[in-house]
Amino acid sequence: MYYGSGREYYGEGERLELAVRLVNVSTTYEGERRPAIEDVNLSVERGELVTIIGPNGAGKTTLLETINGLLPSEGLVEVLGLDVRRHGRELRRRIGYVPQDFMVEPGTPFLAKDVVAMGRVGVVGPLRPLRKEDWDIIWAVMEALGIADLADRPVGKLSGGQQQKVMIARALAKEPELLLLDEPFSSLDARARETVCDIIEGLREERGVTALVVTHDLSAIPEGCERLVLLNGGRITADGPPEEVFASEAFLKAYGPVRRVAP
Repeated sequence: MYYGSGREYYGEGERLELAVRLVNVSTTYEGERRPAIEDVNLSVERGELVTIIGPNGAGKTTLLETINGLLPSEGLVEVLGLDVRRHGRELRRRIGYVPQDFMVEPGTPFLAKDVVAMGRVGVVGPLRPLRKEDWDIIWAVMEALGIADLADRPVGKLSGGQQQKVMIARALAKEPELLLLDEPFSSLDARARETVCDIIEGLREERGVTALVVTHDLSAIPEGCERLVLLNGGRITADGPPEEVFASEAFLKAYGPVRRVAP
């Protein structure tokens, strides 16, 4: 499934460019002595789908926030060929980000379509009105995710799964080059998970979009994922094809014996 305009972001000769490059990256939260992630080295090619796994507190969310330029860090953080420290605002127009555990108060006045439209506002600018082309994209992503009928409902009145779809739609409405998805399947049923995975796969095939997906649920690893990155104790302890990571000593140390790791 693919909803977008078919616009190409790079040519044939650039297909091996890196979407993400981290070199000796450490991120420490204010007031903490120990880094949440430490000495992380990671390269992700454009068009890759990478799933980041690890136990609670391993640093998965910190890693995504660092890549998105939301946290100060040491080392090189290069995204889409740019240093996030110097180009953070520009990059966030090109990145679709779904944060973990997004829930809003029931009294929040924004309608679902308004929240999705925020994705386009991030692209065209806050002081410019959305055009018909922008609303076409907004409606297309809502249709693709099956939430068009929720457009005029207050987002605070929606269920957790519906709110999560709204946040995913907001990220997709940017027509991003890079997707950063933090636990995007936690409130979704199996059918909705499959829909989101189909959309991601379509974006990869049609536009070479790169996707980094964080999940603690090993059964929620996207079917099209060919690479796992295992974080434990703030460090990358395994990185490679799923079958190799599952068979590694690092995986056993992080999770213990696991009979079933994928659907």
